[in-house]
Amino acid sequence: MDVIKQITSTAEDTINRFSAPIKPYIPVIARFLLVVTFLEDSLRIMFQWSEQLRYLNKFRGFMWGFNHLFLATNVAVMLAGSILAISKKHTEYAVMGLFGVVISQTLGYGLLFDFNFFLRNLSVIGGLLMLLADALNKRKSFFPGLPSVAEIDRSTYFQLAGRVLLIFLFLSFVFAGEMTPLRLGVSVISFIACIMVIIGFKAKWSAMFMVLFLSISNVVFNNWWSIHHNHPTRDFVKYDFFQTLSIMGGLMLLVSMGPGGLSVDEKKKEY
Repeated sequence: MDVIKQITSTAEDTINRFSAPIKPYIPVIARFLLVVTFLEDSLRIMFQWSEQLRYLNKFRGFMWGFNHLFLATNVAVMLAGSILAISKKHTEYAVMGLFGVVISQTLGYGLLFDFNFFLRNLSVIGGLLMLLADALNKRKSFFPGLPSVAEIDRSTYFQLAGRVLLIFLFLSFVFAGEMTPLRLGVSVISFIACIMVIIGFKAKWSAMFMVLFLSISNVVFNNWWSIHHNHPTRDFVKYDFFQTLSIMGGLMLLVSMGPGGLSVDEKKKEY
């Protein structure tokens, strides 16, 4: 047990030393990555306006005119919500708007029963909840003499829900594909990292490992730039790429904020 503690202590010191130069920039990078899928999606809709209108009208049964309203509303909310989230202004409204976009697009495009899409959306929602918890934490610091128990509780529970939802995309990587010896080893380590994030034990380490894992796998599996511009799968792969970046943003928020009050890490500090 002493050997394990010594190894983890050494690893923690090494991680802190190498991450120190970029630590002040992690929250900004995290916020940008978190909303990048919404920025990319809004631009894609604008550049493919006619195709999107035709798809909603012909294949989803949207009335002509309502499909215009649906797309215009989604684009406006995604752009406004992303800008507000990055600039740290009215974050609660930004999160509510972007959450509404996730729900409306899931229903509007008929993707509710697409399992992979469902897991990805859960992870994106987890990132949005982490962003909301971060905003509530920042608000508490503005009024140090007037603590709000209700706000503290909300922040803590949002943080817990956020970190639990964040790992759903990661679990899809763990259990997907052919189980070779190498993949089995990676899957076991990844599953342990997911459990550590859920219970909040060495959560920052685990989140950093997951960011590194997703960085590599995203480039390998979602390399949309290598697919021909007119290939039908290019947009889907591109969407997965930017959505994975957003989930990485949520994990980086976890690295910046910590796991919150409802976690093993925080309970250990009390003793």
